Amino acid sequence: MMFIVYFLLLLAIPLWAQFRVKKVYSKYAKMPSSLGMSGAEVARKILHDNGIHDVRIEPIRGRLSDHYDPRSKVVRLSEDHYYGHSIAGTAVAAHEVGHAIQHAEHYGPLRVRHALVPVASIGSNLSYILILIGILLGAADLILPGILLMAGAVLFQLVTLPVEFNASNRAMNQVVQLGLIRNDEERQARKVLNAAALTYVASALVAVLELARFVLIFLGMNQSD
Repeated sequence: MMFIVYFLLLLAIPLWAQFRVKKVYSKYAKMPSSLGMSGAEVARKILHDNGIHDVRIEPIRGRLSDHYDPRSKVVRLSEDHYYGHSIAGTAVAAHEVGHAIQHAEHYGPLRVRHALVPVASIGSNLSYILILIGILLGAADLILPGILLMAGAVLFQLVTLPVEFNASNRAMNQVVQLGLIRNDEERQARKVLNAAALTYVASALVAVLELARFVLIFLGMNQSD
């Protein structure tokens, strides 16, 4: 019974986070900002006022595909946000520029996350293979390296949390200080950013639960030997 409850939680947590994001985003993506600035204009204004002139802003296809590419120094905004004038677009554009500001200021957690990218990539792809083979063969020696690789991927997700929260805080500070949103829009923009943050929290929680499960399996196999 506990096994079923566990897997239901693994399914429910990310689904709930995605539902929350879609609900909040859909509402404020239809609500135009009072200043009528596009996401691209918001991003350029924040970058300029922070003295950052070597970061490009480009449109990219896809819904909620917005991101900051630190290797190319490009803020990529989904076309709806790049050209649109919504509260959601303003919040998302400011958030991605928040990452660019982190990069320019050599923000510690962002540097750690970048360093963990190869570890997370290898860990997320190889860890499950080693762990599942180890469980099927009853070989704890295979499970342990799988757990260590998975721990690296989990660490990446945990470090991502302060990076994302900090970018959102920077975004809110910028749009308020620069007058890019009105007082009554501040709460709406914050709702968009908080909903997006839930997806990172949900992913990290699921990753920690999975890691804990495999650690318990490993410990159980060692005790039975």
